[in-house]
Amino acid sequence: MLKNIPPILSPELLKVLSEMGHSDRICIGDGNFPGASMAKAGGAVFLRADGHGIPELLDAILQVFPLDAYVETPAMLMEKMDRDKDLEIPVWDEYKRVIAKHDSRGESAVGAYERFAFYEEAKKCYCILQSGETAIYANIILQKGVI
Repeated sequence: MLKNIPPILSPELLKVLSEMGHSDRICIGDGNFPGASMAKAGGAVFLRADGHGIPELLDAILQVFPLDAYVETPAMLMEKMDRDKDLEIPVWDEYKRVIAKHDSRGESAVGAYERFAFYEEAKKCYCILQSGETAIYANIILQKGVI
């Protein structure tokens, strides 16, 4: 056990977060995200966080992981497809609240990739963390900064 480390962060995830350097990225995929195949395609580390939603993972990760101050939007969401344009995605508001808690830029630190561009960017991530999140369009990519 360690002090001041959120218990939701597994030893494997802590190791990966520690290994990552400035500008490395982690993709946190929702339960529908093809994490294993994306990681295999890009050579990323693949980890699972079954039973955990992304908002609580995001909050725990951002307690130990600085967002990159050298890019405008170090937290990137997956845009909705046109056919889903009328869908409400309340989890995005949760992400913005969590990010604002840990980064002074608040929700301005959040951007978005078109769906298929998101998949291509996920393949370039250092790690893909597959969560148990049930919300749709809940995927997020975080770019690591410096302390």
